[in-house]
Amino acid sequence: MLEQIDNRVLLAKHTRREFRQRMESGELKACIIPVAATEQHLEHLAMEHDFRSVMHVAVEVAKKLDPQAVVAPSMSIGISEHHMRHQGTLTAMPGSWLGVLFDTIRSVHHAGISNILVLNGHGGNVAPCEGIWGQFLQRLEINLWFKPYWDFLDEEVAQANLKTGVWPGHAQEFETAFALAAFPDNVRHDAMQDQEDRSPQQASAEAGQAMIESIVANTAEFLAGMIEGTQIAEIPDFH
Repeated sequence: MLEQIDNRVLLAKHTRREFRQRMESGELKACIIPVAATEQHLEHLAMEHDFRSVMHVAVEVAKKLDPQAVVAPSMSIGISEHHMRHQGTLTAMPGSWLGVLFDTIRSVHHAGISNILVLNGHGGNVAPCEGIWGQFLQRLEINLWFKPYWDFLDEEVAQANLKTGVWPGHAQEFETAFALAAFPDNVRHDAMQDQEDRSPQQASAEAGQAMIESIVANTAEFLAGMIEGTQIAEIPDFH
């Protein structure tokens, strides 16, 4: 069995026997599906930022709720057509992307998990998901939620740590602070000087860590509520 918690919270680290045994034991109650993007983040942040950040939150949340939660592999390509003028950005058509997401959710449910949190790390995914979520709920009839991870940031914590007072933004102070705290190797400090937007220069690792802790704590509380039955998705009526 998976003894290291860093592996135990990742669905893809299990063998089929290990996952089957955990399902048979009844300990696995919820799954987080991280969705994000691979796209430009100004001149100073690596293009993996969105999926790296949402995966960081998802893993830390699952650790807090261990052994009840597991994290699926992230959907690291998102809906980023609006950034395609920047070379290196990858994008998917909304319909094809939503199809893969639905199939991933359906697969997790097929495994026996009915509490599923789709945790989002990219703004371009929000409108397409919000537009179709009622249909997903009607089709699957499970406790299924879509939430951007930054929605779990306490406003008081944000205001206390963001000099610009803006979040999530795009590669600005909030995301830069997150990267400085969680994966500082992804921040090119010299490149901050080579762009018109100066807000990333306001970021600090200390602020990023404080905000990450707030996000993780609140996301874990939300997912715990899903498991306990106090946070139930409302399935819309057919019209």
